[in-house]
Amino acid sequence: MIDKIISVIARREFGRALNFDDNLNMQLPQSPDNNPRLLYLHIPFCEELCPYCSFHRILFSEKLCRDYFEALFREILLYKEKGYNFGAIYVGGGTPTILIDELARLIVFAKELFPVRQISVETNPNHLTPENLTILREAGVNRLSCGVQTFQDKLLKKICRLDKYGSGIEIAHKLRNTKNVFETLNVDLIFNFPGQTMEMVADDLAILKKLQMDQITFYPLMVSDFSRKEMTTNLGEFSSVMEKRMYKFISHSLHTEYETSSAWCFSRKSNNSAMLDEYVVDYDEYAGLGSGSIGYLNGVCYANTFDIAEYIRLLNDGRLPRMASRIFSHNDRMRYDFMMKLFSTRMNLKIMQDKYDGKFSNVLWKEIIALKLAGALRYFHPDLYLTKRGRYYWVIIMREFFTAVNNFRDHCRKSSEK
Repeated sequence: MIDKIISVIARREFGRALNFDDNLNMQLPQSPDNNPRLLYLHIPFCEELCPYCSFHRILFSEKLCRDYFEALFREILLYKEKGYNFGAIYVGGGTPTILIDELARLIVFAKELFPVRQISVETNPNHLTPENLTILREAGVNRLSCGVQTFQDKLLKKICRLDKYGSGIEIAHKLRNTKNVFETLNVDLIFNFPGQTMEMVADDLAILKKLQMDQITFYPLMVSDFSRKEMTTNLGEFSSVMEKRMYKFISHSLHTEYETSSAWCFSRKSNNSAMLDEYVVDYDEYAGLGSGSIGYLNGVCYANTFDIAEYIRLLNDGRLPRMASRIFSHNDRMRYDFMMKLFSTRMNLKIMQDKYDGKFSNVLWKEIIALKLAGALRYFHPDLYLTKRGRYYWVIIMREFFTAVNNFRDHCRKSSEK
């Protein structure tokens, strides 16, 4: 019952929070300080379009992709001119490594402009080649995150990945050969696909343990409402009961060798300071660059245009490619920080109190008390911690958050197609 209540409330609140205004002033303000933020770069091109993916992506075209990278260079310069400072880079997609030479050139360019300490790049198994790995390492990448989703051939075929990315055995072999190339090798997997069994999840975990991956991000299937209808038709019904069972099984299976870096990210105990796929945990603010990217700066959440041709045209004209934004109220900002900080399983309450002039607890006391009574939170000065039960509640909350983001992406894509 509590699971369902959390899901309903979270979905309602995130739907409200992501109700963007298309007519706000889209100018990029001067940076208010020199604090390092995170630079997110979105590469929306893919060789195949996976049916469960709700991220902004299109089929690869080399000419368009090279023009797109040139536009990204221009967008980075706009932020440099406004005094923004970035301490880390996260490159997502799409498939960021689809044009490895352009990606390396972009990373080196950003490193020349900003004091970057961490660089994380997403990729797919078919791009784990010795040549690509060398190029990425020489460009300064220290964390590579590979989207595997599952090692089960039957499921890989159902989600249209078997032919392009190889069998589970082939993928495992490539991961084994990629170990120790970077400071952190992360593997992304998904649980609660329709038709996925506990035996399949157990087999995936056995393979991961044998490979001794540095970091495992094992997150629940999160799709937009539109994609959910399509997947239900093609694959079958989703099960919230199975989601909970699978999550508990995954957490229990990994806890002896891994620590929880977030509610669904597990890092080897020797590598628990590694960057996460959910970069919003590590940095209070992040700039989203690229078509369809979402950023959060100075209390404003914004989205860039999803029309790639328009994105390139606007930047060729020296204009910011934003399409929508929303100013978060003071209370909205506190709730956002509350959600994101506790997603990492702990939150320093004193830091939050200082950040919001002593008002943080006054605004969020109802939520804190309710979650403590539900057995989700414990307080040991100065931190609030998620309990085992609380970690699953945060899986629900973040699943609904990313579902709302995916719904917003669908809305933006449809708007750009008109």
